[in-house]
Amino acid sequence: MRRRFRKVAVGGTFDRLHPGHMELLRTAAEVGERVVIGVTTDDFVEEMGKDGVEPYDVRVDRVREFMRSLGADFEIVPIEDRYGTTVDDPELEAIIVSPETEPVALEINEKRREKGLDPLTIVVVPFVLDGNGERYSSSKLRGMNG
Repeated sequence: MRRRFRKVAVGGTFDRLHPGHMELLRTAAEVGERVVIGVTTDDFVEEMGKDGVEPYDVRVDRVREFMRSLGADFEIVPIEDRYGTTVDDPELEAIIVSPETEPVALEINEKRREKGLDPLTIVVVPFVLDGNGERYSSSKLRGMNG
């Protein structure tokens, strides 16, 4: 059994919700009594130069439906930058990331320290691999699905 935290954060674009996203969200629900899920806004997606991403409302609806299926206590917040609310929320205790986004969590902790906040425990969730042994990727799925 993993340690339980009162409040954890997880964030992403969550485009074409796939098993990798689901594992991140499932882990967040397992380790957090309350989960704050940051979902990138359409403007931030555009700013990042990502093409073909599903609209924000579609992505949020899929995340909400999945989290409800887990019976999790959660809230979804829009994020407009790399950090969302994680650098300012003193109640957060942990952040759930993939190996790809672990460096951002380290940046978040540095920013929290600068503001006098405790650093977050970083929980790294391994990539989920598909039948070909490759990690699930929204950009690959966008290529396959238009």
